[in-house]
Amino acid sequence: MIDYFGEAIAATYDRNTAEQFAPELVTSTVDVLAELAGAGGALELGIGTGRIALPLAARGVPVHGIEFSAAMVERLREKPGGAEIGVTIGDFTSTRVDGDFALAYLVFNTIMNLTTQDAQVACFRAVAGQLAPGGCFVVEVMVPELRKLPAGQTVVPFGFGPERWAYSDYDPATQAVVCHYLDIAGGTHRSIPFRYVWPAELDLMARLAGLELRHRWADWERRPFTGESGQHVSVWAKADSGQGPGR
Repeated sequence: MIDYFGEAIAATYDRNTAEQFAPELVTSTVDVLAELAGAGGALELGIGTGRIALPLAARGVPVHGIEFSAAMVERLREKPGGAEIGVTIGDFTSTRVDGDFALAYLVFNTIMNLTTQDAQVACFRAVAGQLAPGGCFVVEVMVPELRKLPAGQTVVPFGFGPERWAYSDYDPATQAVVCHYLDIAGGTHRSIPFRYVWPAELDLMARLAGLELRHRWADWERRPFTGESGQHVSVWAKADSGQGPGR
């Protein structure tokens, strides 16, 4: 597995994703996660530099992370409280840590870093195996932007400025998308592959893993999810019996 978030990306990650660090967004995210975790622990898949893990831990929720990029974890460790967060380096489709969790979560489109359907299914199964009975799995992810593609077009721009350009190149046949980032000032270009995934497809993955949908919101403020929503925050739960939902 290729590490697309090595030292060069980790060094500027917080600055380049500054909108994700907006206090109101972080607060609303942590509010939801802390409520779902209750008195239990939380497992963050793709913990990164600790944008959510650190304030969630500050709320009193024990947090452990799984992260593929050691460089991102180094940035987490440099922050106040970062040394106290447990992190396991590994692929979150298969990596297990000790204990069961009341909550597991994937935020900011991180489920799309798994570039095959098999890997995304494996992620759900791995999470289900780490959840305590009644525990929840939360995913925040964009809704695929295919409505922006007229016939014959595959490219959707999502960032333009005097220093950086960014665009996505979609393959509707495979649900693959490659995001291209051009640093005009530095004269560099990088590409990162993703796999977009539909809400109903995620629900089926959850069902295969023994999880059932409890909530789907348009954002962390819990606004209703509609056909016009550009993203969703979905919550699936493991049955209290530990045997999965029954009918």
